[in-house]
Amino acid sequence: MTHKAGFVNIIGNPNVGKSTLMNALVGEKLSIITSKAQTTRHRILGIVNDDDYQIIFSDTPGIIKPAYELQESMMDFVKSAFDDADVLIYMVEVGEKELKNEAFFNKIIHSEIPVILLLNKIDKSTQEEVEEKVTYWRNKVPNASTHVISALEKFNVESVFAKIKELLPEGPAFYPKDQLTDKPERFFVNEAIREKILQHYKKEIPYSVEVETEEFNEEESIIKIRSVIMVERDTQKGIIIGHKGSAIKRVGTEARKDLERFFGKKVFMELYVKVNKNWRSNERQLKRFGYKD
Repeated sequence: MTHKAGFVNIIGNPNVGKSTLMNALVGEKLSIITSKAQTTRHRILGIVNDDDYQIIFSDTPGIIKPAYELQESMMDFVKSAFDDADVLIYMVEVGEKELKNEAFFNKIIHSEIPVILLLNKIDKSTQEEVEEKVTYWRNKVPNASTHVISALEKFNVESVFAKIKELLPEGPAFYPKDQLTDKPERFFVNEAIREKILQHYKKEIPYSVEVETEEFNEEESIIKIRSVIMVERDTQKGIIIGHKGSAIKRVGTEARKDLERFFGKKVFMELYVKVNKNWRSNERQLKRFGYKD
């Protein structure tokens, strides 16, 4: 029996549904999903295994013009996704034009590896609009195999998965067959908390936040977690905590429920807030949080 294995990397503008697609393909919620742009900051791998294949999906940050150090690092994750891909998924939504970065767009249309172009969110458009956009993108990216999908409704996701399997190169598995991701448990704790912050706070607050899990102790029937929410300024600390701690309590409760589903056992969580001035522009802090090597 031949065995196929490869890296399938998902790229596109912010908010086109890359994380929703990744979770639908992997069958697990690995990437956080909110309606805000720049939700994904890291490159997250999701590994799908069967006897005759291993697909390593990779979700990447949405492509932007970087405004500060953290965003520079996020775009470095996107660059790395071009370097090791065996199949490239370029995701667009109805109503948008090409990538915000011309150099990346040129890389896609001149790619020597297979490209799958996915036109997402078609459930929000008319048949006529969709047909028009399919023609537009086929002309724009003629080297790609074009598919229409709704990642949220899981429409056409199975046929995309079949296409990916067909394009995978032959080779041995890169990871143990029981592995789901390359990230440790603490990463998913941080992301669950950050997701709730993105959902419940406005303006600059969610983008000024980093989460660090200082303790993760797994016992037979419970996981005990202690995490710190870092903000850039004292005023942000007050907003995160909220009146009599009500805001941070909501974040903790909702994140805990998600993590209990994810880990399949009870979770006890303590949350603290600390000020870490201008961490987004500090090289040492960015290394500490895994944004730089």
